[in-house]
Amino acid sequence: MLLENERNLIVEYGKKMSASGLTSGTSGNISIYVPEKGMMAISPSGIGYFDTKPEDVVIMDLDSNVIDGHRKPSSEWALHSEMYKRKPDCRSVVHTHSMYCTVFASLHQPLRAVHYVLADAGVATVPCAPYRTFGTVELAQVAGEYIGEGNAVLLANHGMLACGGSIKSAYGLANGLEYCAELEYRTRAIGKPVVLDDEEMANIIERFKTYGQVSRTEG
Repeated sequence: MLLENERNLIVEYGKKMSASGLTSGTSGNISIYVPEKGMMAISPSGIGYFDTKPEDVVIMDLDSNVIDGHRKPSSEWALHSEMYKRKPDCRSVVHTHSMYCTVFASLHQPLRAVHYVLADAGVATVPCAPYRTFGTVELAQVAGEYIGEGNAVLLANHGMLACGGSIKSAYGLANGLEYCAELEYRTRAIGKPVVLDDEEMANIIERFKTYGQVSRTEG
């Protein structure tokens, strides 16, 4: 089976994503890119994560062509393809509709550094891209523009997207950002959050490069 290992990982992490509450039903999607072959494995459209089998995962190139698989690819295939085209080091994309990140996306507000773990995204603030209709090239393009040098972006009135050098790191970042979003939401219920400044966040980003990113663990 073509890209068998990657297909198995898509199934494994799809279950993790659903079980952890990062998404519900068939919403959200995940992919893994293998640049040596110019192919990405992406979750299929309309199948529950606990019902998805490796053979259901679709293999595509970055220009929308299905190379292998009998299912329809995720409707957000362009969103994933855009990240791989723009980010040479990206090997996996996790797109979720997680509750707290989507709350801020619905407010059209970025995620700020109320906790240092946000530095895992490689920036001091995770931006929110303007609204575009789901499953469109326009959404992919605006997400690519707004993610910039970072590894994550909120999608207005939609959800969030995280990139990583592996599916483990992309999934860990998605988890970490949902934690940060919930922290800011809960802090606002009590008072005004104190946000770490850009200088401190730059320092933490460098420390993460040296010691490893804490939010990308799976504990």
